[in-house]
Amino acid sequence: MAVAARSFFSLTLGLLLVACTSLPEGRHAMTANSLDPIAEDFVRLTLEIGEREPGYVDAYYGPEQWAAEAKADPRTVPELREATQALTSQARAVDPAGLAPMEQRRRDFLLAQLKAAETRLRMLSGEELAFDDEAEGLFDVRPVLKRLSDYDAALAELERLVPGDGPLWRRVNAQSERTVIPEDRLEAVMRAAIAECRRRTAEHIALPPGERFTLEFVTGQPWSGYNWYKGDANSLIQINTDLPVLMSRAVDLGCHEGYPGHHVLNMLLEQGLSKARGWQEFTVYPLYSPQSFIAEGTANYGIELAFDDAERLAFERDVLYPLAGLDPALAAEDHRLRLARSRLSGARFTIARDYLDGRIDRAAALRLAQKYQLLSPERAEQSIAFTEKYRSYVINYGLGLDAARAYVEGAGESEAARWAAMERVLSEPTLPSDLERTGR
Repeated sequence: MAVAARSFFSLTLGLLLVACTSLPEGRHAMTANSLDPIAEDFVRLTLEIGEREPGYVDAYYGPEQWAAEAKADPRTVPELREATQALTSQARAVDPAGLAPMEQRRRDFLLAQLKAAETRLRMLSGEELAFDDEAEGLFDVRPVLKRLSDYDAALAELERLVPGDGPLWRRVNAQSERTVIPEDRLEAVMRAAIAECRRRTAEHIALPPGERFTLEFVTGQPWSGYNWYKGDANSLIQINTDLPVLMSRAVDLGCHEGYPGHHVLNMLLEQGLSKARGWQEFTVYPLYSPQSFIAEGTANYGIELAFDDAERLAFERDVLYPLAGLDPALAAEDHRLRLARSRLSGARFTIARDYLDGRIDRAAALRLAQKYQLLSPERAEQSIAFTEKYRSYVINYGLGLDAARAYVEGAGESEAARWAAMERVLSEPTLPSDLERTGR
């Protein structure tokens, strides 16, 4: 049944293309409605790729029948590549001059998502891509990264901030470990952090009625936190406890995974695009796509947008530290350390590129993660394990943050203008290239 349906869709779309080529010059070959069958086939294609690569589909809340059909009869990787190329041709055949501005962005979004799917399928076929080429194909951004030596000045600053004997990473970790959240207090601290992130977000963005999330603590993962969006304004937020959770991570995770991060992004796309407009392509989220550049970048910038430095310090000191049973006097010192360490964040991406491109081996990557990310051996291992699993995906956290910050802060100095710009990014079919324009 699935094979017959697939053949029917392919025949129908093929006939549409033939008809388009025979139209008199000057007439629009296809209309805005012509994107709908392409969008449906894109969803089906994505679901089938997900059957060939577990984890490729990050979220799906479209028709259950489509998921069942994809599971029952997924095409082979070569067949999926061929289908991706055909869908790309069909999307390009839709004349953007005949589309409203938002529909033009929808077409561009579909084309970028299809390019990412084609790139991922090339990788699943065994093709090896250089880090920069992989990132550009998957996330629509060619990364420009610093040399590791460019971070030496930041290391020197931290040497002054945390003086003493032994490796800097060991001194920094000794100081950070004083802020480990006790296991029996972790849920209370995380719920308080998420609640404050939500309160601040809700002051500026109208959240869907009945929106909700479930909080879980898990182990055995290469990431520190994850949002699994379930549809109908519902998320599962998981926090990894393989390693002790530091106080500095509570607000980070609350904003990034929750508000105004992944939970809000997915809710707004569902509400405004898949439900209000019927754009089916927004019922599925392929992890390796430009959508992740936007998702991770805005989730990281959302931390800064929700809390300025003084507000965050006050909230951690006055609410979270007492809730964790920790000395509030530690908050200011840890805050200074966190800000100083943030200047080293880009080193992670350079280490990942050099490791994946074969310029350094795994042992060297671990040593450099300790030196430039100031990680303990255990946390360095987790960082490199993430790189091995998700590869060039790592750029989305830093380069995405930079792009989101530049766009939103380009909207103006007022809090209202910046939150309005953030909401547009979260609720519209946004690509990395859209963030190159000044926020408006």
